[in-house]
Amino acid sequence: MSEKILPVDLRDVRVHLVGIKGTGLAAFAELLHARGARVTGSDTAEKFYTDAILDKRGIRYTEGFSAENVPSAASVVVFSSAYDPATHPEITEAVRRGIPTLSYTEALGEFSAGRFSCGVTGVHGKTTTTAMLGSIVNSAGLDGAVLVGSGVPVFGGGSVLIRGDSFFAAETCEYRRHFLSFHPSIIVITNVEADHLDYYRDYDDVRDAFVEYASRLPAGGRLIACEDDAGVRDVLARVASSRPDIRIIRYGFDASGPYRIANESLADGAWSFTLGDDRDPYTLRIPGRHNVLNAAAAVAAVTEIVAATEVVASGSSPPGFARDVRAGLESYTGTRRRSEVIGCVDGITILDDYGHHPTEIAATLGGIKEFYTPKRLIVDFMAHTFTRTARLLAQFAEAFSAADVVIVHKIYASARETFTGSISGVDLADVVRPNVSRLEYFEEPLDAAEFVCGLLEPGDVFVTMGAGDNWRLGRAVLERLTGEQAGKSGGTA
Repeated sequence: MSEKILPVDLRDVRVHLVGIKGTGLAAFAELLHARGARVTGSDTAEKFYTDAILDKRGIRYTEGFSAENVPSAASVVVFSSAYDPATHPEITEAVRRGIPTLSYTEALGEFSAGRFSCGVTGVHGKTTTTAMLGSIVNSAGLDGAVLVGSGVPVFGGGSVLIRGDSFFAAETCEYRRHFLSFHPSIIVITNVEADHLDYYRDYDDVRDAFVEYASRLPAGGRLIACEDDAGVRDVLARVASSRPDIRIIRYGFDASGPYRIANESLADGAWSFTLGDDRDPYTLRIPGRHNVLNAAAAVAAVTEIVAATEVVASGSSPPGFARDVRAGLESYTGTRRRSEVIGCVDGITILDDYGHHPTEIAATLGGIKEFYTPKRLIVDFMAHTFTRTARLLAQFAEAFSAADVVIVHKIYASARETFTGSISGVDLADVVRPNVSRLEYFEEPLDAAEFVCGLLEPGDVFVTMGAGDNWRLGRAVLERLTGEQAGKSGGTA
């Protein structure tokens, strides 16, 4: 936008957030509140994990939407992209009164423009990488803030870490080119491939969006990129040609230089690996070799932020800082819905994961199987969007090979999607079935609860996976199995 609406100094600025319980806007509310803004908001009456976070911060919000919710003295109204600004009563009321409005991504972009900012992006891995970055920032005591698109235990369960204002790092999303609102001095790209095909035409369109985002870096800006990913290498070739003034910093198993991963091993529930010529190993206690790549990206990002801003860490000497970086990685336990442990009962481990693209499904399931070495890996999957399912159907067919049993449901639709073709959860089940030992189909996730409870045995790992609402099944199964275990204990007392 040509004229900034959000000032750098937010003290006493009145901001109203429409959809304040959403992960992104709730975190943004925390950021604004910490900077002295007077924050209000509105959302549905449905309860989310963010309710407790907003209540803890003393941020006022109304349940239900109405034009009357918009404060008379509001300086700006920020709204979630889930709502249509042409029809939502609070957004249209703000326009009627002449109150400036911004989408969440526009507001985040304006916030980033007022400070040294790092954007973390990629079709997969951006949430985990940003959360790892935040864990390191917290451990090292750096004067900055980090915003993640999920709840993070080391952030106290919220989605934002606030330790100061010398820099700002945020997860930035490629969907509908939202990341082009961000104003980065550093960008991290984890991977690039075809996705969000309800919006993008094809892979080339996705790649070009990432090239455009990278090109927003200023002269001398740092582009931290995964050398192992073919799509990222494609982006780098184009950026290097058009913007030779951007510093390209590569990480990965195939990279050279200080962020080259080597000596990786998995033992006793932990990954160990080294970076560059440094022989002192890093430790990471979450599943998946792909998360070693994410960890290298996080280390690179924090190191480059410190080099660029000269922000002082609590362990300000190089050895002290290096120890803090390692401690930040080792203490990282994951985020909500990323291989999240929901519970363990009677020798059965129940996990939940947001993975919804074939590439991340295959990598995540392979990582879980390697990490937990279960008796059986049982996966419940709910596809998200008809377009993604139809366009990537052949890739979905091969994505579940690590699973011993797969359960599939109807496709979880997106309100933002327009799809005129024909595809169903049954179609997905039909292409996956020949490639797995056993597949069962239940239209609704909770319809599978009795089947799953009867199937699970000690030593199994059960994973609910996808961007739909089948996460409810994992919790229902845990509740039922816990109740059965309590009943057995009571009967033998």
